[in-house]
Amino acid sequence: MRCLALILVTLACTASPVGTSATAIAGQAVLVFAAASTRDAMDAAIQAYTDVNISKIDIRGVYAATSALSRQIIDGAPASIFLSANQAWADQLEKTGLLWDRRKFLGNSLVLIAPKSTLRSPPITSAADIIPALSVGRLAISETQGVPAGIYARQALETLRVWPNLKNRLAQTANVRAALLLVERGEAPLGLVYRTDALASPEVVEIWAVPTSAHAPIVYPLALLTTPTNNPKAAEFFAFLTSPAGQKIFAAHGFETD
Repeated sequence: MRCLALILVTLACTASPVGTSATAIAGQAVLVFAAASTRDAMDAAIQAYTDVNISKIDIRGVYAATSALSRQIIDGAPASIFLSANQAWADQLEKTGLLWDRRKFLGNSLVLIAPKSTLRSPPITSAADIIPALSVGRLAISETQGVPAGIYARQALETLRVWPNLKNRLAQTANVRAALLLVERGEAPLGLVYRTDALASPEVVEIWAVPTSAHAPIVYPLALLTTPTNNPKAAEFFAFLTSPAGQKIFAAHGFETD
């Protein structure tokens, strides 16, 4: 019951606008636990699917850092589908026997962003340029120990040999969208986020692309957590997401698809 209460609170704060009752949330809805960076695209996919299957299926998106979502699922949260921002957290769930089906779903890349209103001269051309460009500010970044965007970012900064000088100049956040928000508000002069987050915001501008060779490949696994016979509606939506029509929606939001 405590786990269900946590999910109800999370849904109230982060769920997509498809309406449902508390009873539906508890036992009938398809709950899609998805990395915060996929919120806009997943909301669009949910809307596209429910527009065609109106009144036949109730889908709810729950968005947070992959690490937080994975822990909630392991603790018993009634998720039907899990979209992880890295392989490691999907691996954790697979070890528990919770995954029925798993697919390599999306790809992404890291970029350095600044508020759109900021005039920057000289331009950022390497990781070494980040330090002087911060001036007295901090670099907005997802938490670097457990959140995938932060893990990838730390890998890149270490590979590019600037981590020792930047590790005490960070504004670490609970998820990548929170890091984006700090830059949007001008509370951080620079941020490291996914390219899809930069594309989603009219308030920031991409000023440097992080070399993909500097970090592990950014892969988003998609997993079905319940058996098709136990939740056929979840299996149907999972099939839609992995179909060309579903992948087209994510590609339109800047994600790399097969």
